[in-house]
Amino acid sequence: MDTLDETSVGFDALGLSPVIAHAVKNLGYESPTAIQSQCIPHLLAGRDLLGQAQTGTGKTAAFALPLLSRLDPDLRQPQVLVLTPTRELALQVAEAFQRYATDLKGFNVLPIYGGQGYGLQLSQLKRNPQVIVGTPGRVMDHIRRGTLALESIRVLVLDEADEMLNMGFAEDIDWIFDQAPAERQVALFSATMPPAIRRVAQTRLNDPVEVKIAADSETVDTIDQHHCIVTRFHKLDTLTRIMELEPFDGLLIFVRTKNATTELADKLKAHGFAAEPLNGDMNQEMRERTVERLKQGQLDVLVATDVAARGLDVERISHVVNYDIPTDPSAYVHRIGRTGRAGRAGRAILLVEPRERGLLKSIERVIRRHIPAMEPPSAAALSESRIDRFISEIRKTLAEKDLDFFYRLLARIGQEQEIEMMDIAAALAYLTQRERPLDVKEDPPRPPKRFEERSERGERPRGRESERPPRRERFEERDGNREERRPRPERGERPPRRDEDADLTSYRIEVGHQHGVTPREIVGAIANESGLEGRYIGRIDIHDDHSVVDLPKGMPREVFQHLKRVYVRGQALRIAPADEKPAAASGGAWESGRGERTTAPREHDARPPRAGGDGQRRDRDGYAPRRPSSGNKSNDGGKRGPGGSGRKFRD
Repeated sequence: MDTLDETSVGFDALGLSPVIAHAVKNLGYESPTAIQSQCIPHLLAGRDLLGQAQTGTGKTAAFALPLLSRLDPDLRQPQVLVLTPTRELALQVAEAFQRYATDLKGFNVLPIYGGQGYGLQLSQLKRNPQVIVGTPGRVMDHIRRGTLALESIRVLVLDEADEMLNMGFAEDIDWIFDQAPAERQVALFSATMPPAIRRVAQTRLNDPVEVKIAADSETVDTIDQHHCIVTRFHKLDTLTRIMELEPFDGLLIFVRTKNATTELADKLKAHGFAAEPLNGDMNQEMRERTVERLKQGQLDVLVATDVAARGLDVERISHVVNYDIPTDPSAYVHRIGRTGRAGRAGRAILLVEPRERGLLKSIERVIRRHIPAMEPPSAAALSESRIDRFISEIRKTLAEKDLDFFYRLLARIGQEQEIEMMDIAAALAYLTQRERPLDVKEDPPRPPKRFEERSERGERPRGRESERPPRRERFEERDGNREERRPRPERGERPPRRDEDADLTSYRIEVGHQHGVTPREIVGAIANESGLEGRYIGRIDIHDDHSVVDLPKGMPREVFQHLKRVYVRGQALRIAPADEKPAAASGGAWESGRGERTTAPREHDARPPRAGGDGQRRDRDGYAPRRPSSGNKSNDGGKRGPGGSGRKFRD
């Protein structure tokens, strides 16, 4: 692995073109980060490169600066193609290129992504931009339409390649590689280096230079991290107490699903916090306006999903709270990387339910450090904090305000009503704190449920198992031994599950061979709309009029309801548990009240599957959709497309 001594090298010594070096100086960049100092010389030399670095280390500049230095601004053809997993990252990278090329006359960069109208992109493509930044699905669409030609492409960049493969873009990336010229430079950047990335590097990169920045670098080490064990019942109360006691500037809260962003933001607003959701259902303008409000200080709290917050870089974000713990440890690093950017101080708090301690250990193994525990804020501490603020406000008011009128008013009240001044003051203090009591009481413990009651998930409590009559076993005599007789599978019945499939659940979807559907389209639709990684989708059996697909246990209810209305090949999936009677096309049982009795897992059931097989059958962090739906249809043909939000970023 070739490396350079980043401590002794400045931007002036890296070999950038004078125009780009001048732009970097004007932007106030004094010295390159580790990934920049090690990548820029090799990319300037035309070498293929495999770079591994966590988010927030400045890898956008690591490839944008050298590629701009080698760009021919007089050639009005696409010369650089950058592929990103999400549209918000495409916008971030495109803005970085534009910022670095301020003095490069004739330069034009274009972001293309799903969710934006084709008309605008077509008119911009006619201007022949030199740099294209896009998501795989939309780039493929333009190539097939003949509106984007890759004959002049000199460099192909894969940014956050591991995320693209996790989102099911492997075939799309291979197809795009096949359309690009054989003689081209390739730069691949990834936060992790799983076998799939290694295979891409071996097949698509020519004698690459490998640059690796340790995962436990400044991105994690500059962030003060703590975890708090709290039950689901007390989670919201713990969060609001933390928000009162922690002096934060801007706060980013991560939850599992897009619906949870809205629900939690509404609850926080009811508690008096300036909070807004950030999710894939928001259109581009709404997302950009929300992020801008956070930057300007008009908003203090964002509640977001992983995909919606990817690439978000707002200097005001001083705290990150993981309200829902990620089941993918690498997602934790991406989340807390929204604070402590480029060496700035930051604080991250992880709320962990008792049953999620195993996930906490997994995260600690990945980041190779212990996350200290913190006690949930007590009622006494909260009371003391509120009283201190109350006293501070009194002293500030006495020092800064003209209170002559109120002195006269109180004297009049005391004289006319014959009330002592202390009594008047006590009454006024009570009226002031009615909405937010100064004397906070601990919540009473949650009463245990009776066996006769249903649990929160709508399922029968586990205690019922002991009340069920024992199952009648069937035996037969064989060679004098009594053996259990296993019933013969009926015709058409699926074979028994393997051990590694034990934590998958079979679902029926109402699209099959007669509709012309392919497994790839089913995986794409489910992955795009649920946020589940394609690799965690199990077996798919396609029949004439329906299909059966295996999905991990723990699907949140709102995701299940949403998938029923997703379309593939013009057919609504109307997903249902495989052992349920399918719904009629006009709505049927699922669209009626029967849909409320589904056995689909609830959000409260979300938990990582047990280890088995290759150990990869586990829940993806959240079930947040990768991109917004419009009319329950995919913007990219129901197959591929980025999700999340669009906004302004820095590298």
